[in-house]
Amino acid sequence: MLKTSRIAADRTAPCPPDNPPPTVSVVIPLHNEASTLFELYARVKRTMESLKSTWELVLVNDGSTDNTPQLLDQLFEKDPRIVVVHLRKNYGQTPALMAGFDHAQGDFVVAMDGDLQHAPEEIPSFLEKIQEGYDLVSGWRVRRSDALLTRTLPSRIANWLMSKVSGVKLHDFGTTFKAYRQEVLSDLRLYGELHRFVPALSALNGARIVEIPIKDMGRNSGKSHYGLSRTFRVMFDLLTVGFLMRYMTRPLHFFGKLFLACTVLSSFIGCFLLTRKFIAGVHIFEVHGPLMLLGAVLLLAGVQFLAIGLLGEILVRVYFESQNKKIYDVRRICRKKQPTKGREDASRLNFLHAEGVEHPPES
Repeated sequence: MLKTSRIAADRTAPCPPDNPPPTVSVVIPLHNEASTLFELYARVKRTMESLKSTWELVLVNDGSTDNTPQLLDQLFEKDPRIVVVHLRKNYGQTPALMAGFDHAQGDFVVAMDGDLQHAPEEIPSFLEKIQEGYDLVSGWRVRRSDALLTRTLPSRIANWLMSKVSGVKLHDFGTTFKAYRQEVLSDLRLYGELHRFVPALSALNGARIVEIPIKDMGRNSGKSHYGLSRTFRVMFDLLTVGFLMRYMTRPLHFFGKLFLACTVLSSFIGCFLLTRKFIAGVHIFEVHGPLMLLGAVLLLAGVQFLAIGLLGEILVRVYFESQNKKIYDVRRICRKKQPTKGREDASRLNFLHAEGVEHPPES
């Protein structure tokens, strides 16, 4: 029986002295990709061996129901640079990518799809940009091979919205083909289908991002796992990311605006009804019943928005303080070396003796 790899999902765990961590990790999630797996491995292997860097290939089996698991085990036995992560069921692309990131030990991580729509031969272009000082390099499928109405057009609309909401100027958020510095991924946590928004989430911590054009090779075999329905899921995730980018540390600023809008409208309606009641003598229950109901609903909604905002402020503090998280991210620190305390005491003694001052006795 073949043995599968078991690696702790902790990037900080040290490697054995005789097995130093690789420089580059290539992470590929797989779901029923048996027909292209061997070709994918051969092309990645040929590309990575042409580079002067140590590397590993992290293959994540996302609950495949064909013979992908057996083929992965064969590759694992064949090449010690392969890490295989078998998930218990089909979780989806975001959890599969997160599993790959958690088990990647390279200083630089390249993620790509396993259906050969991404050309492994383009990996060096991503690593070249990383070497130029960028933290995240994202692929841009300039020419799409997908159907215009069901895939390409909705994708362009979604990418335009994501760029406007996040403020990250990218043409293609959806592609998995990206390269990262390990420190960008160290604190990254993905939920739902947020893998498309990794550039936006990384930008929260000041990551330097660049986009390079890539070829969309198209799918020659197998079946696509995505359809038009994913557009609606992207819209919901877009709302989440937009909120996080603007109000992560100050949720009351968002809900407070809604509170003010509701209470101001409710106050105007209340003043109007009171004027009609006491000045014009109108029976507001009979004449303005629906308007009075609207004012009451707006007042109640405003109170609820205020309560939600205050609860959000409490949760933000629990989130950061319970995990000792910072609301900022440090790229590097420049500080001149300070003298040790012993040297400070010695210099002080020298100064005292030089001035003819008697050193005070020790207590």
